[in-house]
Amino acid sequence: MSGSARINRIAKEVKNFETKPPWGIVCIPCEDDTYDVLNFSLQGPKGSPYENGSFKLTVTIPEKYPFEPPLVKFITPVYHPNIDKGGRICMDMLKMPPKGCWLPTITLETLLVSLQTLLANPNPDDPLMMDIAYENKYNIDKFRENARKHTEKYAKL
Repeated sequence: MSGSARINRIAKEVKNFETKPPWGIVCIPCEDDTYDVLNFSLQGPKGSPYENGSFKLTVTIPEKYPFEPPLVKFITPVYHPNIDKGGRICMDMLKMPPKGCWLPTITLETLLVSLQTLLANPNPDDPLMMDIAYENKYNIDKFRENARKHTEKYAKL
């Protein structure tokens, strides 16, 4: 895919966030039109400990997008077994095969909606934060309470 085809695809994906945004996801426009780094705001899923939170993310688009996955990082601190203190995310969709399941057909919208789903449904069997994964697996009520308090402290709407 040429550089202009890459930019056209990203521009189209960004435009879709403006015209028909998925629930709770906002793309914050960039200063320039290179689309190398995009900023997003992600509302916590309803019914989850994150539901009253708004989380900021950066999405760095690689030169070989869509043949390589974007690098996605949470800027807002998140209490979650699959998101570390630096905002890095452990999710198969963000990794190339054979370890991951990234495909060039995955759009930024699909990726961000999947991240919302991951917030609501942690995967304690593939954690970045072992202690939080253990809590999620063996003391779900304590996990939910800690996640809710953390969301209130760092991501209040």
